[in-house]
Amino acid sequence: MEIINYTNCPVCGSHNLFPVFEAKDYTVSSRLFALWECKHCSLRFTQDAPAAAFIGQYYQSDNYISHSDTKQGLVNTLYHHVRKRTLTHKQKLIARITGQDKGSLLDIGSGTGAFASHMEKAGWKVMGLEPDEQTRRRAHERYSIQLKPSEELFSISPGSYDAVTMWHVLEHVHDLHGYIHQLQRILKVTGKAFIAVPNYTSYDASVYKQYWAAYDVPRHLYHFSPAAMKMLLTKHQLKLLRTEPMWYDSFYVSMLSEKYKTGAPGYMKAFFSGISSNLRAAVDKEKCSSLIYVIEKNL
Repeated sequence: MEIINYTNCPVCGSHNLFPVFEAKDYTVSSRLFALWECKHCSLRFTQDAPAAAFIGQYYQSDNYISHSDTKQGLVNTLYHHVRKRTLTHKQKLIARITGQDKGSLLDIGSGTGAFASHMEKAGWKVMGLEPDEQTRRRAHERYSIQLKPSEELFSISPGSYDAVTMWHVLEHVHDLHGYIHQLQRILKVTGKAFIAVPNYTSYDASVYKQYWAAYDVPRHLYHFSPAAMKMLLTKHQLKLLRTEPMWYDSFYVSMLSEKYKTGAPGYMKAFFSGISSNLRAAVDKEKCSSLIYVIEKNL
């Protein structure tokens, strides 16, 4: 199997790298993967992750919710309950930031299509991209929405979209700079992009360390800090407008992390970890478990 071994930072290119710890793949393989960090921009990344042609096997699990849409177990049941609220929140955020109730929207990494379907029903003209063929079929079965393969991103005309969304997708993308370049290219002059990723500088990440579920190795290739994200955007003539916290993520991630750490659900401990993380993020939102980066072209 071909692997990716970085000798320079995937974001800034620095050679000043150091190992942090090893994290386990709890979803599929039970293998350990090393996490490294760049001293210059503070990006963390999964060292020796499978190359793009070999990563697919690490998504083949009924427990991988973004592809399977499973409702088995309390954590996944809660995920689906909360998702109904977050879909509406995302719709309102996009309308507020773009100043539009309807428009053209590209959703990159649509999974089973819940968000793309929600926005289509709200009146937006939506194109959804998803790399996995089986997941695209599942989206059509459940939401009657026709997602397209991810490579379609590279044939979209410049200046096509009012909004581009990537909900917990960028950390999975092998061609990191290629995707960000395309995002910049296909946005309209007044368009806005919304990129949500986990934040390893959050309190819950510091509590659980290598057991933090949002590391999700090897599927998550990159582990962003706010500083690393800002540097990535700057390299592609994009400007950060604001960050928005994702308050529910600290609870969902803490519940999974507690189970990984102790072998037991530990719902009360996880709840207090989530509360503690959000209280700190209320003072400094860039400490939230996951962040939405709201972006525009830097003209």
